Order: sequence, then structure tokens, then C-alpha cells
Amino acid sequence: MPGVPAPGEYTICEINRDLLTTKDDGDKTAQDSYSKILGRVYPSIAFQPHPRAAGFRNCQNTVENESRDGNPVEADKAPSTSESIVTAQDEQGSFLSKQINAVRKFTSAALQSVFQKDSESLTKEFCFQGVSWHEHKHWLAFIAGPDQVFVHDFEDTESRDPAVLTSDLQKGVEAVEWRPNGGSTLSVACRGGVAIWSASYPGNLAPVRAGVVSILGTPNRGTGARWALVDFLRADGSVPVTALSWSPCGRYPSSIHDSTFTIWDVAQGTGTPLRRGFGGISLLKWSPTGDYFVSANMSGVFHLWETSKWMSAPWSSAGGSVVSVMWNPDGKVLLAGFNGTTSLAALHFAGRPPSLDVHLLPLDLPDLEAITGGHGTIERMAWDGTGERLAVAFGGVVDSVYDGLVALFDTRQTPIVSMSLLGFIRGPGQGAKPLALAFHEKLKQGALLSVCWSTGVCCTYPLLFRGH
Repeated sequence: MPGVPAPGEYTICEINRDLLTTKDDGDKTAQDSYSKILGRVYPSIAFQPHPRAAGFRNCQNTVENESRDGNPVEADKAPSTSESIVTAQDEQGSFLSKQINAVRKFTSAALQSVFQKDSESLTKEFCFQGVSWHEHKHWLAFIAGPDQVFVHDFEDTESRDPAVLTSDLQKGVEAVEWRPNGGSTLSVACRGGVAIWSASYPGNLAPVRAGVVSILGTPNRGTGARWALVDFLRADGSVPVTALSWSPCGRYPSSIHDSTFTIWDVAQGTGTPLRRGFGGISLLKWSPTGDYFVSANMSGVFHLWETSKWMSAPWSSAGGSVVSVMWNPDGKVLLAGFNGTTSLAALHFAGRPPSLDVHLLPLDLPDLEAITGGHGTIERMAWDGTGERLAVAFGGVVDSVYDGLVALFDTRQTPIVSMSLLGFIRGPGQGAKPLALAFHEKLKQGALLSVCWSTGVCCTYPLLFRGH
């Protein structure tokens, strides 16, 4: 079994199957190893709860500010009630030496306000997407509190501060996801609907749907971009939208709210319930080709849909509920993780769309089974766009040295899916646990994995395993 980062160490990157770590804040060896290849550094983003700390861009939207023509109006200043953030790993030193003590003091107030449960119940009951990468750009969006989302532009070398997206309409954030083929459009699932945000540029303001009042925040110093709320897809009532997934064409987002599975038409701003009464639906996800769709509920039942006539085939788990599903890049294999086991199910589609002829094969992860004494559980997963790296958060460890780690697997499909454990990623700070995982879909040298940790830090890990 691969070695484990010792407590006090934290992971920086992967270089050709080796996971590099450091425990010295001033040691830049691992960081320099990947920055020489990529030409950039991916700073970790820490959260501070102090409402008056400087250095952030706020995109507060409010229905109290009137706009007669539906166009965005500029905010004069950021309200004092907004959370402030700082970007760590700055020119004065690495983020641990300057931020970790503050992070410990408030125990990740921004994130903990979202996750009010202990780690065990958290992983069993929360299946939302807390972090998302833009399809083409180096833009990262993640949940930073009960009502707000942060967007960080790693391409902007002049600004070190993420944008803060908040609105009176956006309460109880559950999920974030970028719109495919949608330019700079970000969707946020929250109480009562889905908030749609877009970046506006000087001379090219994002169009705002009539009836939606939007305020533009402070411009990005490098690009001049400002984030604006441009639409709000209203669900029935004020219950939360708990899951969100876009069709690959970028026109049809789907969502779950109050046991209702809804397909939205963004152009019209309307939603169509596909079927009602799906009690306890916890997650849903389009395939990369748009030919298939998967939805799952807390009872362990999940449905595979073909999207030409919207016919479905039900499947059920003999164990716990489905906690995570991931498609491979060509949409012909679906991986499913279940609560109460460290084994996965690999569903191989045997026919062409719209065929629902599927072969289910068990995929054991013996290393995780050994670590957890056979009593562990998959908590969440992320599969990169190359299909060669799978990140798995797991629980139920026997030895505390494995607590809070993310297991990183090398994956192959020849023709069935197989995996080998490369090693483990440890987050920064004492007792760090992974809360959300996401891969950037396109990096020619390998993959980019971002993890939001319970210590209040969002870290990005370059995984460089292709020719460079």
C-alpha cells in the first residue's frame, strides 16, 4: 500500500504518480515542481469571518434596489454584513503560517455554517456539489457559507481575491455548477429555485431577465469583469433545490426540489416536472454526451434514463443509499458509490443510445477495505475528464492516521474499469476533512483536483501524469 502523509504534512501535487507533500511552510520545492511545468501557482483560498476585513469583491444583489429597465445597477459599497475572504500563499509567505491559526479559531465558520453536523452524519446526509470548475477557464466556484458562493479566477494575476456572490434571492445554497457552453454562466441551487449568475464586462453587460434586479459588484482589477445575477428559476414554494445538473448542450438544467424532478428551459425561464413523487431523491447527473441521465434516492434505488423519450430503468442497492455517481468521459460507464461500503458499482452500457441494456460489475477497492476493517463507507467521489484519476473521500477508518484523507486512484478501461491506488491527499490544518471534490475537465498535462476542507481552506492540486 502507498505511504500516507504524516499528520502535520499536507499534499501539494502529483508528479508522474508521486504525491509530493510538505510540512514546512517555507519549503516551496513541491510547488516549484509543478509551477515550472504549468507556468502558474494555484494558491489555496482561506476564509475569514471578520465582516470588516478588507480585500474582497462583493456582488450583493437585493430586491430593495429598484431597476426600471431590468439592467444591472452598480453597488456603491459592500455591506458590512458580508463575509470577507483572503487568498493565502501570498508574497509574504505560505497560507499555513499566516492563516491556519485564524482558521482554527473560528473553526471554519464559513463552511461549518453550511455543514452543521458531525463528520459521520455529514457524509451520509449531504450529497450536494459544493465546488465546480469552469469547463474551459481556470475559474473555480465553491460554496462559502449558507447564502454565498465564491468565484476565484486563477488566470487573473492582478487580483488575489475571489468574488463573493450573494443575493436576497439566494438563500440556503445547496449546489453550484457552471453552465456548459454557457460562457461565464454559473448556476446556484438554493431555497426556492436556481440563481443564474454571469460575468459582465465593460461595454458588454450580461443581459438580465425582466423582473430580476441585479447589482454589479466591484470590477476585477485584471479583466474588469463584474458578476451579476441575471436570472432566477423559481421552483414551487420556498423549499430548497437540493441537486442540480446541466445537459451538456447547456440549455437544460435539471433539479430536485421537494421530491420533484424538474427539467428547466433556460431560454424560456420555465420548468417542467418530469415525474412527481420521487421521495428522497438525493442526486442526479447527466452523461457527458447527453444521451443518459441518472437519478438516485436515499432508499438505495436509482434510475437510469435515456433522454430521447425519457424512459427509465430502475436499479436498487442491496446495501445503503447512493452517495455519489460519476460518468466516464465518453458516457459509457457510470460509477456509483454507496453508503456503508467501500466497493463501487461499475455500470457498463452495452448498446447504443437510447438502449438501457446495462451490465453491472462490482468494483472492489481492497486498500480502502483494509484501512476501514471492512466497515468503511464511500462519502463522495470525483472522476477527472481524462478518465485516469478518481478521487475518493471515505470514512470509517480503523487507524486515525487515515482519518480525513482523500484516496487517489489511477483508473483504466480495458475494456472494463480497473483501479490501482496511487496514494492519499491530506489537507491543511489539524483534523482536516474533505467536504467537496471536483476536477477541472481539461488540463493537457493531467488533471486539476480541488478540495474544500473542513478547516476552511479550498486547495487545488495539480496532478501531472501526462507527457510534459
